[in-house]
Amino acid sequence: MRTDKLKELKSIIEEYKTVGLEKVEKKDSDKFIKSEVNRYYLNNGSVITREKILKNNNSGSASIVIPRLVNGEYLTVIEPRVHTKLGVGVGFPAGYIETSESSYVAALRELQEETGYNSDYLIKLDEFYQDEGCSEAFNRIFLALDAVKVGKQKLDKDEHIKYMTFNIEELEELVRMRYMLGVNSKLALEKLYTAEIIMNNINDTKEKVKVLKRVFKEEYNDECRKDN
Repeated sequence: MRTDKLKELKSIIEEYKTVGLEKVEKKDSDKFIKSEVNRYYLNNGSVITREKILKNNNSGSASIVIPRLVNGEYLTVIEPRVHTKLGVGVGFPAGYIETSESSYVAALRELQEETGYNSDYLIKLDEFYQDEGCSEAFNRIFLALDAVKVGKQKLDKDEHIKYMTFNIEELEELVRMRYMLGVNSKLALEKLYTAEIIMNNINDTKEKVKVLKRVFKEEYNDECRKDN
């Protein structure tokens, strides 16, 4: 990894490391993460009981965005991840899909809020359940081509996010160095490897979009954007 990049990254990680902890008591009604218990009746006559996780009373479905700049580098975000061993995580911009919002709209909104960047070319690379054993969360991974800076970050009160750009080899190093260990980002990175191979000999952005959509079977229409 480039020396200046590694130095900057380590500086941000040091800034965001946890140095203390205080337990906070909250009423169940004020908690962001809750759970509900349901009884399910199966077609074979069996009855099972399962607990389901809710986030802000929703499923917790999210959009993950891999922003690719014109120079071929990729935008990552660094933020506190207090439940991890390091306490800080490097990943791609991501966030929850709001009620009545499509994953496509959520992807662009989260990209702009977390980094101030935007893209006119968004391709869905994959979709998956976050944890189908205890959650309905259904996540989508997007690749945003030719992402450009259009404004400032718009972070919530408790959000602390800085962003950096890395080339594809450096992204691999982030995993090997155990800085990028989140399942969303690691799966996104695996899909990115395939996309990079496809884009390697294509110069025109619109042609890249066309080919990527075909390979990843992205039916880019209004119904897709609505996630119906």
